[in-house]
Amino acid sequence: MRGPQLSKQQVKRRLTMASLRLPRLPRTRRGRRRAVQATVLGCVLALAPATWMFATTGDRIRTAADVPSADVAVVFGAGLQQGEPSPYLAHRLDAAVGLYRAGKVKVVLVTGDNSRTEYDEPDAMRAYLVKHGVPDSKVVSDFAGFDTWDSCVRAKKIFGVDRAVLISQGFHIRRALALCESAGIESYGVGVSAVHDATWYYGGAREVLAAGKAAVEATFKPDPHFLGPREKGVAQALGR
Repeated sequence: MRGPQLSKQQVKRRLTMASLRLPRLPRTRRGRRRAVQATVLGCVLALAPATWMFATTGDRIRTAADVPSADVAVVFGAGLQQGEPSPYLAHRLDAAVGLYRAGKVKVVLVTGDNSRTEYDEPDAMRAYLVKHGVPDSKVVSDFAGFDTWDSCVRAKKIFGVDRAVLISQGFHIRRALALCESAGIESYGVGVSAVHDATWYYGGAREVLAAGKAAVEATFKPDPHFLGPREKGVAQALGR
């Protein structure tokens, strides 16, 4: 017995769904070769920025115990929760406190987002450091560190930082090192540990895309979103 016949509309719908699920492969050998070449090129372009970051940063990621001393530690913002540093940011700040207590750094430059009156990363970071024993006079705030490149350029051009220890999570520290080196700062990085939660996986995935942006910034060296006049905060904190 013949089963129920499909209407023309149903046949058309099924063919449409099949075409959406299964992309058509090139029919000719040349077409297939080009498809493979395009795929390989896409993979190379996607991996090249990450390869550049690893090659650029080399062995300059250290632990808090073996990182070389520097006058300045740079802590990058990592979000607030109800006005307080997020757990990820708190881990970075704890590392800065440890370096200061150990005499590895003399001044902590906190750089983050203060583009809205109700959101102030640098002040929250300063309050946390002071609460945990870093003198207020040894904390310098950069209120226009809107992204990693901006923070690095401003540390060099606005605050006069030539050498620094950078502090961030492991998934971000290589990009920070590559960009600060490109901005003219001799730097070593301390990659603080973090729980492998959803935020950690998101940060790691985000870095794959951010690596491409970083490569462009390192190549063309654009001005940050806001530059402004030279500030003496770091020099004054160092007693110069």
